[in-house]
Amino acid sequence: MSGPSAAASPPAGRGYGRGARVLSLGIATTGLVTFAYFSVASHLLDDEEYKAVSLLWSLLFVTVSVIYRPIEQLLSRTIADRRARGLEHDHPLRTPLLIQGGFALAFAAVALALRGPIEDGLFDGAGALYWILVIAVLAYAASYFARGWLAGHQWFGLYGGLVFLEAGSRLLFALAVAVGIAEGQTAVALGMAAAPFVSLVVVPLAFSRRPGATERRCRDAQRTASAGTGAQRTTSAGTGTQRTPSAGTGELGVARGGRFALAVLAIMLAEQTLLNAAVLTSDLTAEDAVVAGFVFNVLLIARAPLQLFQAVQGSLLPHLAGLEASAGREEANRAVRITVLAIAGFALSVAAGLLALGPWAMDLVFDDAATYGRWGLTLVALGMGFHLMAGTLNQAALARDRAGGAAAAWLLTALAFVGWLLAPVIDDELLRAEVGYLGAAALLCASLTILYRRVG
Repeated sequence: MSGPSAAASPPAGRGYGRGARVLSLGIATTGLVTFAYFSVASHLLDDEEYKAVSLLWSLLFVTVSVIYRPIEQLLSRTIADRRARGLEHDHPLRTPLLIQGGFALAFAAVALALRGPIEDGLFDGAGALYWILVIAVLAYAASYFARGWLAGHQWFGLYGGLVFLEAGSRLLFALAVAVGIAEGQTAVALGMAAAPFVSLVVVPLAFSRRPGATERRCRDAQRTASAGTGAQRTTSAGTGTQRTPSAGTGELGVARGGRFALAVLAIMLAEQTLLNAAVLTSDLTAEDAVVAGFVFNVLLIARAPLQLFQAVQGSLLPHLAGLEASAGREEANRAVRITVLAIAGFALSVAAGLLALGPWAMDLVFDDAATYGRWGLTLVALGMGFHLMAGTLNQAALARDRAGGAAAAWLLTALAFVGWLLAPVIDDELLRAEVGYLGAAALLCASLTILYRRVG
């Protein structure tokens, strides 16, 4: 194959691979730093204090992932799509800003209205933890907007730097308590509020990398001419795998953006349900209140790799969106297949490691009274693999504008998982969470596989 279209494809593939590697390195380090934060916190605080900090974390990241990740995904997909169509500048930011601001204001109104139940019912009257939650959630509005903007431009080094600074600054607060500079539960938790502010220092660096107006116009003209020539050539060949770029396709109205954002909001709510419902239900149903902290520790096995593979998924969405706009689906399918196979190998390796050394490693890392079974830890590792595969298939659905179908699969899985947790099928809350997580992740992966094959 020759011509402009063929010449454009390899760099895109190399860009995706390079971006995924760079972002994976940054977020892998971030996952380890986050794990260290909770490890240090578990040694500094007693079980009740640690439970409150882990509950604060769960509430914070349920909230910010549900209400802000949709805008990150919307920005990433829209900017990548427009760049693939030769529209390098003047990306539509007004709609994402309006939606993001609306979500933040809605959260503030609900949080203030429910201050009493949140402060007294969840944090046992600890007002400091309530205000840390409120401030952190509002600050993450800017952080997640910046993530979407960076991902859409495929500036993955800066994206990785943003999340690393966030995790590193949070860990510093726990270390300050460990060395005696500060003390107590509040000082450890304050890192969650400071982290999103610190992470934004990468944004000025991103603006410094933007090309000037003349350079942008030249690049736009070159990309449009190249894309147009490739589309004409493909049409004459009769392959039907490429689409002619259209400037109108990149436009983003409030209604269209709102539908996409609401669908992704439902997906994020369902995903956070998979990661946090077991912690919350254990806190409500277990006879021993500290069981919720044990469940949280086990699910960190899933959280850390999920945070790592957010790098792959974060770079995959703009890559697939660009391919859908300028190339054929076979290249997109190939990227998905490679990612899924890599995930399968990774998950099996983690499962084997936990089967051999899991209980010893958990006892070493966490200073608590729990006994972690090797088979239960292995189940969580396998569930993590299915969860990661589902996340990859989800990105493919979003790139193909099938957010509604993906949201339906996620919501049905989340409902099934909560039903399992509330049903006393297994008396041991920890084992119930481990088995339920594997089953829910496998169900989700199967549902999204069916959707992917239907639209592929």
